[in-house]
Amino acid sequence: MTAWVKNCFASFDRRVDGAITFFFKHYGKTKFMVAMSKKAQYLGLEKLFLKGPKAFVYFFLFYLIRDTILYIIIPICFATLVD
Repeated sequence: MTAWVKNCFASFDRRVDGAITFFFKHYGKTKFMVAMSKKAQYLGLEKLFLKGPKAFVYFFLFYLIRDTILYIIIPICFATLVD
């Protein structure tokens, strides 16, 4: 049953050119964050920082804030509500 659901999802995702998996992979990220992630992958963090320190700091802060909210604050709030 689960393999059938996965196959249906994968075939639909292929029809829409991977838009669904892209959405889930980049949920909560701005276009700036996605672009900087790609630059960080092919330039490396040091060269990215040397290229534009201000943009790198913004990129780091956006990720820090986003990840703090997603992985720390929301689970703590959920745990206190459930408890």
